Amino acid sequence: MPQMLPTASLGRTELVVTRLGYGAMEIRGGPRGRDVTPREAGEVLNAVLDAGVNYIDTSIDYGRSEEFIGKYLSHRRSEYFLASKCGCAVGAPTAPPGQRSQHVFTRDNIIAGVEQSLTRMKTDRIDVVQFHAAPSRETLKSEGAIDTLLDLKSQGKIRFIGMSSTLPNLADHIAMDVFDVVQIPYSALQREHEDSITQAADAGIGTVIRGGVAKGAPGVSGVNRAAVWQKFDEAKLDELREEGESRTAFMLRFTLAHPQIHTIIVGTLQPGHLLENVSVAEAGSLPIDVYDEARRRLDAVGISSTEVS
Repeated sequence: MPQMLPTASLGRTELVVTRLGYGAMEIRGGPRGRDVTPREAGEVLNAVLDAGVNYIDTSIDYGRSEEFIGKYLSHRRSEYFLASKCGCAVGAPTAPPGQRSQHVFTRDNIIAGVEQSLTRMKTDRIDVVQFHAAPSRETLKSEGAIDTLLDLKSQGKIRFIGMSSTLPNLADHIAMDVFDVVQIPYSALQREHEDSITQAADAGIGTVIRGGVAKGAPGVSGVNRAAVWQKFDEAKLDELREEGESRTAFMLRFTLAHPQIHTIIVGTLQPGHLLENVSVAEAGSLPIDVYDEARRRLDAVGISSTEVS
């Protein structure tokens, strides 16, 4: 009998999500991403659902991502939970590669963005809408941004309110006690949010992790992260890998081993790569002794839970 993807309750929401989710930024296309054809987008999106993954994360400013989700998955809407972002400037020109897109947290822009997302993805509701780019408490308050999402929630257009967050604003976001879900970057090679993940989960907030495999190994993901992966060598983590286990598989199992993580969004354009990730997630996290030893070795080379970048 085939294994099934493990699941977790997403914080205080009633959503039971697969611990492996899909990050749909990978199907955004150029100029900010790799070229992707409609056929490729449709194949990988349907492969996601066929593999049993039930959490898909996207954003207004992920190029054609929302459009592709609407085109290829709207007829399977009951099979997945859908998360997107707000605050991305609606109608703004696409930012050049390497530059952050403009974000505006006014009531008008947030409403326009959510309505646009609903239309693009051919759905009547978005399960989780997250503020993009980790705006400060002060920005959210001054623009009435949270009240805007609460109004959209009361209209049934969104179900839960989230935040895509990082330090230093993450501590405030947790303390505000208004977010049902928080998306946080974390991996063996990026551990500065390790304790914050626990704090969020202890507060009843659903934890969604991005970057759980450090955006893939150099030369594979299309993202040049060679300098970051040097720390993998320095910590001698290869010594902890099982026979035949790839580095990215080890990284994903490391991330899965954090006891307060609910789901990890990993993106790919390749159905074969997706199935490899599914197989790793089905096999489960690192044994606790291996996880603890990996953390000890990473501490020794300066990659720790107390690091602030």
